[in-house]
Order: sequence, then C-alpha cells, then structure tokens
Amino acid sequence: MKWMPMVAGLALSWSLSVSAQADNSTEQLTVEPVIVPEFIDIAHRGASGYLPEHSQAATVMAHALGADYIEQDVQLSRDGKAVVLHDAQLDAVTNVAEVFPERHRPDGSYYVVDFTLNHLKQLSLTPRRNSDGAARYPQRFQNNQVDFKIQTLAESLNLIQELNRVRNKNTGVYIEVKAARWYRDQDYDPLAVVMNVLSKNGYSDQQQATPIYLQSFDPETLRRVKREFHCDFPLVQLIADNAWGETPIDYDALRTYAGLESLTSYVDHVGLWIGHVLKEVKDGQPVWTDVLTNAEKVGLKVHVYTLRSDQLPQGVESLKQLRGWLKEAGVQGVFSDFPDQK
Repeated sequence: MKWMPMVAGLALSWSLSVSAQADNSTEQLTVEPVIVPEFIDIAHRGASGYLPEHSQAATVMAHALGADYIEQDVQLSRDGKAVVLHDAQLDAVTNVAEVFPERHRPDGSYYVVDFTLNHLKQLSLTPRRNSDGAARYPQRFQNNQVDFKIQTLAESLNLIQELNRVRNKNTGVYIEVKAARWYRDQDYDPLAVVMNVLSKNGYSDQQQATPIYLQSFDPETLRRVKREFHCDFPLVQLIADNAWGETPIDYDALRTYAGLESLTSYVDHVGLWIGHVLKEVKDGQPVWTDVLTNAEKVGLKVHVYTLRSDQLPQGVESLKQLRGWLKEAGVQGVFSDFPDQK
C-alpha cells in the first residue's frame, strides 16, 4: 500500500483542522500559556526502568512518578497507523516470533511496517532482549506472563490527557518521529501521520492539550513541521553518534560550534547523548566536553539522553548525582529510564 500521495492531503487536513478550530472557537476557547519548568525530567519510553518500555503501564507509572514529560517513539504499521515503539523491528521487545513465526524478512527480522495494526495488537510487549535472547537489563521487570499491549500514538496521548485531568497535572508529551528517511524510501511519511494524529487529539498552534516537544534525528523532518504544517511546536534536533547509522548525516560535524549554529535556523533545542557530553569524572567531579559551552553560545537549549541507574558512566555514583551535575552545568532537561530518581 502506498502512502506518499497522502502527504499533501494530510498537510491540508492539518491546516483545515486548525482553521476550523479557530473559526468555531474564537469566543469559547481560552488558551492557557504553556509553562515549562526551567529543568525538565523526561520519562524515557515511559518509566522503562521499572516496566516494559512504551507500555501503557510504563506511561501510567511515569505519570505517577512525577515526570514532566513522557516520551513516545513513533513507528508505522502496514496500514499507516502511528504506534508507540522505539525500534523499526519487533524482535527485541515483543513475542512476534511466537505469534507470527513466518512473517520475518530475509534478514530474519520482523519489521513493524510489515504488520497491520490489528496484527500488532495481537502481540505482547516484553522486556528488552539482546540479539542472543538474553535480557538487556536483567535486574528490571522480567515477568513475561503479564500481558502488555502495543499502544497507538492516539491511545498514548489520550491516556496522558486523562491522567492529567484526574490528577490535576500538566504532564507533557515528547514525541520522536523515528526513521523518517527509511520510511520515506518505502513510500510512507511518518511526520504526516504524526501531525494528523496530533491535529485530531487537541494539538495545534491555537491549542495544545498538553505541553509538547517534537524530536527527530533527521533535520529535514523538523524543517517540514513549519514549512508544510505551519506549526510552531518546540522542536529538538537529536544528535547521534555516527557509528549508530541513524542517517547519512555527519553528526560529529553537528556537534561543533559551526554545526550547532547551523541548527538555530530551524530548532531551539538539541538532544545530546550523555557519552558526547560527559568526557570523564576526575577527582570526583565531572569534566564536560565543549559541546555544552558551544550550545550555550549559539543559544540552543540542551536535553541529554539517556540516564540509567543500571548503566552509569564510569566514575558516576548514582543517577541522582549525574542529574544534579547536568543541571548545574546548565542543561535544561534529561531523559531518564527512572524518572523518580532525582
């Protein structure tokens, strides 16, 4: 099924939806200002240090633990639905090999985009495994008898909005558009799908159901948010390590002063890996790389990923200590698998 012809239609749908909201609610709608804390704690894939990543249970727990934002990574199903999963493959976090043993590609992997939403809903989320089947984080939740289901993006947004209502909170959403170039090579447009879901669930220039960030490793995806969808959500350019193969972009160059300065034409936030921020711990104190200073000089706010108490950098005693150091260094937010460890 081909989805690229829908791009213009979805962009138009977004514009019409926004216009209709403005036309129909000029008198009734009171837009409350979005107040973002000076330093934010982002629940990385929900409270993924305690429950399977991106499960509804992990979302609820992150909300209860007081995260300022809860992250949603977005992949697409075969029928073009936005689902909340980190990997383009299902192998490491579901029981797909048991339910659909013959549905893998020649490389042996089971890809999200090869399954309809109906089929994805037949799977159970599991604790993350390595390629050899061993638990990635053996001290975390490991009970495969508990049935966790894959969420759609719409379901996750609605869950957080309802939790905000009943708990009188203002927890935000932090959405990553995953593998945009890879999907476009297969005639899908994940950004258009995400923007369509957002427009149907209370997010526009006129109104935001919750605070929101959009992030991506792909610069063109972020540029399109304003160019095609005319939307002014806060945008975050994620910077990877070149060895990860996220995109053909030279991320080493982006971390230089000139590279960071170039980002200011379309974003005001940058997402940096902790391994590119913390050089070492010497005599009990952090030694930072120059990327934080350079980001501050060009006016970019920094969110750092990912803090894990069971995978701390050498010399760091606790997640709380690392978080405190980053806050003192001028970082504006951190992604953490354990959002309660502050």
